[in-house]
Amino acid sequence: MTNKTIDQHSNESPQRKPVMNYALWTVQGLLALLFLFTGGLKLALPNEALTKQMPLPGLFLRFIGVAEVLGAIGLLLPGILGIRQGLTPLAAAGLVIIMIGATVLNLATRGVAPAMMPLVMGLLAAFVAYGRQTLAPQRDLGAGQSNHF
Repeated sequence: MTNKTIDQHSNESPQRKPVMNYALWTVQGLLALLFLFTGGLKLALPNEALTKQMPLPGLFLRFIGVAEVLGAIGLLLPGILGIRQGLTPLAAAGLVIIMIGATVLNLATRGVAPAMMPLVMGLLAAFVAYGRQTLAPQRDLGAGQSNHF
């Protein structure tokens, strides 16, 4: 392969797989809304209400809320702004870790049915992490490039 061919292949990932790019953006947007909502609730509710719903310390639940809100921001802002787009798969991977904990906690305390929601959210976050790293990676915008989201 020539250098020109290698450059073309490395620069065409968003254009080459537009369906995957749109699917990833859709999942990223839905996950961002869900994590903003759940994280925002953990930050807005009083400690008594939080600890009544989940058998964890209130400060830890607040920390999880902050992580969820920051993860939601990390799913969208790098791609929208075209800056540091490698942070999107990292944010998604962090949310996967949070959802693994939520799934295990729900399985241990509430049963299988309540554990399905965090399991699905974790799988979708894993799809975004893998997709933005491998299938349809975004690239930081430089001079003369346009953002294709």
